[in-house]
Amino acid sequence: MKKSLSTFTALLFMMALPLVAHAQGKLGVININAAIAGSEEGKKVIADLQKKYQPRQQEIERLQQEAQSDQDRLTKQASTLSADEQGRLSRDLEDKQRLLKRATDDAQTDFAADRDGAVRRIGQKMVQVISDYAEHNGFNLVLDGAQVPIYYAAKGVDITPEIVKRYDAANPVAGGATPAKPAAKPAVRPVAGSAATKPK
Repeated sequence: MKKSLSTFTALLFMMALPLVAHAQGKLGVININAAIAGSEEGKKVIADLQKKYQPRQQEIERLQQEAQSDQDRLTKQASTLSADEQGRLSRDLEDKQRLLKRATDDAQTDFAADRDGAVRRIGQKMVQVISDYAEHNGFNLVLDGAQVPIYYAAKGVDITPEIVKRYDAANPVAGGATPAKPAAKPAVRPVAGSAATKPK
């Protein structure tokens, strides 16, 4: 996957070189992902997603604790438990591990879908802001520095802060965004010896 992304990035860079060479006006650089995350709407989306997925994260943590408790009991009391009790605990642990893995996978899939949908929605509006800004300020070309390698850019070439400011002005968020902690996909540490591993 990394090789494919590197190849794709290299192709983008090679495609952009002729445009850069023949551009007679100003060139601009933007990090659109940073612009999306830095916008008031982007911050609100992050805060809303954290709030939406908090109950599911708490349920995942509860399942993890229960599975860990059963695992610890099996490990520490193996010599004193009867064969029937060990079998029952092992079955309970397997059931909880399956539930934990399913809950984790489902939460991560749903979170990613919600996040990606929001990024696409904001990104479409962001592109229009970039286009309008570039047209009215004499930019012949605006590159995404996160997609095409930029090894040097003169001061003032990075238009990310200006685009965020203009995006916020064009897309006000009611009441402003509440500062939020960095978003994280719902995930848990796997229980020792469990099948509940983090999806690739």
